[in-house]
Amino acid sequence: MKYQDLFKEEYIAVSERLSLAWDRIADISKEESVPEPFRTYFHRIADYIVLLKSQEALDYREFQIEELEHMNRQIYGMILPDQYETSFANPAYAVEQLGNEFGRMLSFLCSELIGIGIYLRECRYQELVCFLELFIEIYNLFEDDESRKPECVKKAIYYFYYDYSDVLIPYRIREQFNPELSFCTDLVEQADLQDLRYLYGYGEYISEYELKTAEFLNTLSEKEIRELAFTYTDGYREGFEIAGIDLSKKKYVNLHYAIGQERIIRAAIQQFRQLGLEPIIYRPAVSCLNRKQNRRSGVTATSPNRQYEYDHRMDEALYLDRNLMERKLEVLAKAYEANERFTEYYAGPAVIETFGETPFEPIQKSECVTFSKKQQELSVEYTRQSSQIVNRYVKREEYSFTIIAYPSPEIGADFEAVFRETVKVNTLDKKVYRRIQETLIQELNQAVAVRVKGTGKNRTDITVSMHELEHPDRETNFENCLADVNIPVGEVFTSPKLAGTNGILNVSEVFLNDLKFIDLEIHFQDGMIETYTCKNFETEEENVRFIKENLLLNRETLPIGEFAIGTNTTAYVMANRYNIVYKLPILIVEKMGPHFAVGDTCYSYSEENRLFNPDGKEIVAKDNECSILRKKDESRAYFNCHTDITIPYEEIGTIVSIHADGKEVMIMKDGRFVLNGTEELNKPLDSMNM
Repeated sequence: MKYQDLFKEEYIAVSERLSLAWDRIADISKEESVPEPFRTYFHRIADYIVLLKSQEALDYREFQIEELEHMNRQIYGMILPDQYETSFANPAYAVEQLGNEFGRMLSFLCSELIGIGIYLRECRYQELVCFLELFIEIYNLFEDDESRKPECVKKAIYYFYYDYSDVLIPYRIREQFNPELSFCTDLVEQADLQDLRYLYGYGEYISEYELKTAEFLNTLSEKEIRELAFTYTDGYREGFEIAGIDLSKKKYVNLHYAIGQERIIRAAIQQFRQLGLEPIIYRPAVSCLNRKQNRRSGVTATSPNRQYEYDHRMDEALYLDRNLMERKLEVLAKAYEANERFTEYYAGPAVIETFGETPFEPIQKSECVTFSKKQQELSVEYTRQSSQIVNRYVKREEYSFTIIAYPSPEIGADFEAVFRETVKVNTLDKKVYRRIQETLIQELNQAVAVRVKGTGKNRTDITVSMHELEHPDRETNFENCLADVNIPVGEVFTSPKLAGTNGILNVSEVFLNDLKFIDLEIHFQDGMIETYTCKNFETEEENVRFIKENLLLNRETLPIGEFAIGTNTTAYVMANRYNIVYKLPILIVEKMGPHFAVGDTCYSYSEENRLFNPDGKEIVAKDNECSILRKKDESRAYFNCHTDITIPYEEIGTIVSIHADGKEVMIMKDGRFVLNGTEELNKPLDSMNM
């Protein structure tokens, strides 16, 4: 069945409503029944919707690339930096023009309506007509003096999301698991990838970086493209093998990538099909009802404006209460049940990340909508309960994943050189690292604790408590990570004990969840975050709030879920050669020094799967004092987040393994490996000083 055919019945069902809505909005752009300053707002939004309608049936192949670029900028103009300061999508401008309450609500509405271009592009008529009617309903409120009140507008917004949860949420679940929703897959497989106009077929914002990525990949041979794809797909296959999960029972793989990487993805699709897997490709959530703050997943493009996304990260606060949260959970459960025939065969995500973007330092705006204390608690509760629903239908112990990263042209003039160096880093010899990391693990398995201290301005001084091994001859605390699900090679990691894990974690700069943290400092007591601060903003209150919202995800505390030592000094040398240490993704950065993850362990929801290192020893340190609660009360065991924080080699003073008898063995000193058998890791570091 063709993709468009899936929506014929839906279109017939809503066609009359849709036609009436288009006509009414076209009239709104000319009417004067609403007083200023609101008239200007509604005219601008109506004009924008009319613009989207005019581009509804356009085929990118009928235009020159310059024309496509112009149309693309028209669609995203309201949120591009050069127009954002005077756009109603900007909460600060909307509040200035429309007042505090109306400004926030109407800026939110503007943001939601910007997304309807995607509904048009993908023939999602039911969602489209719902949002058009919401715009008309709110316009009607402003036409009448009696109903032109903040409480009336807020009520309309609330009941819209309450009533249409059963439209917006089910589609989001469906597109994540049903390969029939093949809009993006069809584009990848059917487009002429040598003709860069295809990029505009997505309907997403297309910057110079998407164009440059696709242009560069078109210079590579088919053999090179197949090899890039194979590193990715074979790591995926190997992940199933190592975890002892039968891949032959699976049918669907979800592909995450950046627009511009389609040549790699087309080759990967072919290779995945040889493994018996059909691709599923979806874009980031459009409506705030389905978004997770300002984080995006799926097939992504360069953000038109990260400040815009940050400004609207908590728009859900306009309508979130317990009743609506429970409504969302009810709809979510039914949506998963309806898609069980697909979730049963879901193999997991295969992710290609990008890096090189300028680290984003947001501006805090008082005009933005933010969660109340009660809403923070509801948000955390929703995450916990929704994760339980997901795990009921998509069992973590029954699927795997892989993740790899390549640079974006945003990294600068060295893009092509960095890309080729990254390919080398991603394909380092696993056998060499296996041997060295086994040496590290042999020592670490003798430790009751590991102490990490910073050097210079780095204030890190933390002691991490290790689990006791009952059978050290056949058990291990640390996993030997060799570039299967987690590429590139280069780390040993464990889930430490919380009791006895105490101290300070500090890093000068780190890029977490798409945000830059400056001089991040976290204090731990028995493995739980006790206090925290940074230097992103002028006041301590702003810094603490920033960390709570974006690292703790509105929780009061999180445990240490992982302690690891990264061994990929080759990646570190590459990062320093091109001065991109703070532009690399966590995926690579975590291999370039010791790191600590806050949140769940690496084994959350799959603790019962038996895993073995290449030397045959079983990995037994999978739980901590939080996750073990799953055996009595799953709701207390998991936090549904895992964020790695790495200290780069140059900020490391010492890493010491502490034995039960008090003996201390030095593993790293002054940013270099000193444990016998690990000296080879220093060779790339030596080249930096030559």
